[in-house]
Amino acid sequence: MKLNELNITQACEGLRKKEFSAVELTKSYLSHIKKTDHKIKSFITVTEDEAVKQARQADKRIQNNEMSELLGIPCSIKDIINTKGVLTTAASNILKNYVPVYDATLISRLKKEGTVMLGKVNCDAFAHGASTENSDYFTSHNPWDLERVPGGSSGGSASAVAANQCLYSIGTDTGGSIRQPAAFCNLVGLKPTYGRISRYGLISMTSSTDCPSIIAKRVVDVAIVLEKIAGLDQKDSTTINKKVDDYQEYLKDENIKDLKVGMPSEYFLNELNVEIKEAVEKAIKKIESLGATIVPISLPHTKYAVPTYYIITPCEVSSNLARFDGIRYGYSANGTEEAKNLLDVYTKSRGKGFGNEAKRRIMLGTYALSSGYYEAYYLKAQKVRALIIKDFKDAFEKVDLIISPTTPNVAFKIGQHSGNPLEMYMEDIFLSAVSLAGLPAVSVPCGFVKPSDGEKEMPVGMQLIGKSFDEKTILKVANVYEKNTDWTNQKPKD
Repeated sequence: MKLNELNITQACEGLRKKEFSAVELTKSYLSHIKKTDHKIKSFITVTEDEAVKQARQADKRIQNNEMSELLGIPCSIKDIINTKGVLTTAASNILKNYVPVYDATLISRLKKEGTVMLGKVNCDAFAHGASTENSDYFTSHNPWDLERVPGGSSGGSASAVAANQCLYSIGTDTGGSIRQPAAFCNLVGLKPTYGRISRYGLISMTSSTDCPSIIAKRVVDVAIVLEKIAGLDQKDSTTINKKVDDYQEYLKDENIKDLKVGMPSEYFLNELNVEIKEAVEKAIKKIESLGATIVPISLPHTKYAVPTYYIITPCEVSSNLARFDGIRYGYSANGTEEAKNLLDVYTKSRGKGFGNEAKRRIMLGTYALSSGYYEAYYLKAQKVRALIIKDFKDAFEKVDLIISPTTPNVAFKIGQHSGNPLEMYMEDIFLSAVSLAGLPAVSVPCGFVKPSDGEKEMPVGMQLIGKSFDEKTILKVANVYEKNTDWTNQKPKD
């Protein structure tokens, strides 16, 4: 097996046994990026010199017998997470020259572990989208079929991992932005509980649902990364002083016979592709055969999740993007008059700087928050959100976790939904309720389906939803399923 085809566990073992060095491992990925990214288009910025420097430092630590599962392991970072001294654009023209002066908390924690950052990967601008087609720079391509999207908004993260351009990637999941790309690219994608990983240093989209998340090739790889970056952060008041579980140790227990798995009727309706439904139902039967008990449940307010999410999200987007006024980001100059002139130029260019989706969300959010409409839209949406949260709370009194499809369709062709925002929003139909409730969820590969508009079979994902801060249970079930099937071993052809 080539170095760039390893998973985290295999790479870590190889480094410990001195079968190869961190520099050799890193250069294998950098070389592969050079060979493939002209067609995949995962990376906005490749930090080659810095990556090799970090790899050399990792080799020194390994020589000194330092131990960490992420020491010397190459990764990529979604370009919406601040990295000190490295261009961070949020895939937006407004931030095309922005270089942060500080690291996000999760980046600081990864650096402490000795991970190697290969670069920053593409996403929908400001994370507004489900395909990376809203990136101001370029659209990323799905390695399984280059005519199709890799999902979004963390599409660059998914395409990079699926194309063996990195071992794992850190993205974000606000309404499904790591789980949907994972399903589209045959990867494992974890959205942890809101507050499990610090948001400090994340360029905000929807502050009440933004969640730093992880995408990798295996369940255990996701567990390793989560252990290293989760936990309380004094710089983020939404994080909680709650013990971070030993996820790797927990995964060693493969007994799921005492677990009750809820199957919500609302997630298996007509909107779901028939073949995807069959693939997920087959996966559910597999989990049942491995010992778990399947329990029919109802989440009655599911049908309101997407409209609720797309009222709350534009409102928070409108508020968050108001900061891009040329003072905190953008031009800087010495002298009051020069600064004023540059600010005037910058302010007039904001209309050109924001893409269509950002403008759409700003306008919708501003309208919903305006006098006379706040109560009719935003306040009502928050009340419905409370009902959605109650649905999950009631369900978890009966079951230990909930199972569903990740997406209603397989990856769609580039341009297929670009003229219809509503169709794009409906891709979140099985994802947004989980985000509104702040719950953890993982998407795991469960099959392949040939789409009606193509010849290549495309991946299908199954979603496991857990109780608040109970990532260990959903990861355990996902791990047991993964070990008893062969889906994650399937790789796209170069």
